[in-house]
Amino acid sequence: MPAPPWRISEVLERAETGPICTERDFDTKVLFPNLRRVIKGYDIKFDPENIIPSDDSLITDVWEAALELYLNVGTLCVNTHRRILFKENEIKEAMRLSPTEILVGSGKDARKMYHRGIEDKRRPFCLFSPDITYDEELFVPVAMAYLQEPLADGVCAPLLDKINGVNIKAGAPSEIEGSIAHAMMFREAAIRVGRPGIFLQGVGTAETDTAQIAASNPIWGERLSDGRFVPSIAELKIDYSSLNRMVHFHQYGCFVGALFGPFYGGYCGGAEGTAVVSVASHIQALMVNQAHYSNFFPIHLLHTFNTSRELLWVISVTYQALAECTPFISMSNGFAAAGPSTPMVLYEAAAHGLTSTVSGGNLWEMAVARNKHKNRATPLEAKMACEVGCAVADSRIKRNEANEIAKKIISKYEAQLMKAPLGKTFQECYDVSRIKPKEDYVKLYNEIKGELAQLLLS
Repeated sequence: MPAPPWRISEVLERAETGPICTERDFDTKVLFPNLRRVIKGYDIKFDPENIIPSDDSLITDVWEAALELYLNVGTLCVNTHRRILFKENEIKEAMRLSPTEILVGSGKDARKMYHRGIEDKRRPFCLFSPDITYDEELFVPVAMAYLQEPLADGVCAPLLDKINGVNIKAGAPSEIEGSIAHAMMFREAAIRVGRPGIFLQGVGTAETDTAQIAASNPIWGERLSDGRFVPSIAELKIDYSSLNRMVHFHQYGCFVGALFGPFYGGYCGGAEGTAVVSVASHIQALMVNQAHYSNFFPIHLLHTFNTSRELLWVISVTYQALAECTPFISMSNGFAAAGPSTPMVLYEAAAHGLTSTVSGGNLWEMAVARNKHKNRATPLEAKMACEVGCAVADSRIKRNEANEIAKKIISKYEAQLMKAPLGKTFQECYDVSRIKPKEDYVKLYNEIKGELAQLLLS
């Protein structure tokens, strides 16, 4: 099966020659009115009692609304103030030729990443990721802690904000130095835990295209079997830096992922608009980001979580639409309000893993403590989300059953979302020298896991 890219030169040309539009006009005169029109036209409505809907007509409507939206709106290149537009037959051609599975990693550590269906009995691809910065001396121990987890099919590294004690500055030589160190230490950590070929997603420390390109090296850095991100700008925008990465990654030959998080409460409006833009963003991921897979995280504009019932509905509806109407491979990235070593964060992880898996998503777990606090994430939050997700697939739970379970889990934490506990740091949760979780967190984990097992089995 052929894979992206879809005519790179054509995409780049349209970024220079498409219809002129300022960013403000794109937001207020192109995106917003077209989004309101398709939501009303397809009568898309959020139901807080159906977090995981079983209404197939709703799913079809969301897909049709998203396709119509993207055909009319396209993607804005913010550097040229030009809209990149596609015809429906071009999108369908690219979709028809897009692979439904890819083999990532290498050797004994290679794993299949694939498109999943609604209520798919296959386990989701599980990518473990702390999604936050750590002190430089913690980088290797934290990376090893995530890499040694048996459920992890792939891992994204912790991030660095200092190298050799010096602050890393985007666009400065320190960024290249820090990004190369990131890639080298991540590779070292994978070798040390006995998984030298595992799929590594990188390089989060590199914010600019030049730093990303600097980390491409098959010996000590990012290999052809690893994944690299081409990020989008919310909503439905891209810039030269991302397009530069896209061209380089494809010419280098590695796997390309798209990274995007539509904002609930911004130009998307409420849950309905966020769901439609989320599906449209996956179309952009194929056509402009030229991605083999996506990392998707709809997120509350003000509070940086996606475990509320509104956003879990967005996640469910989006993945059901992708499962039924596209070949896309996509990973659902969890963002929890609470921090490590709290019951709340484990409930949030469970709700996200359950909702994403039964709806057709793969798992990328998990940003915690609102993704704002250094050193504050551990593998146990990711493990909980992925254990629940795998149990959902193994048990062949149906959407209506999953919805009732999700409501019970959400009821345990939703009153705390705006005042979630910060929890503990990695150093407080793990024995750093032994790279092993401390007994108090293991005990809490097992208690919550037992409680959730009863919910899944009841």
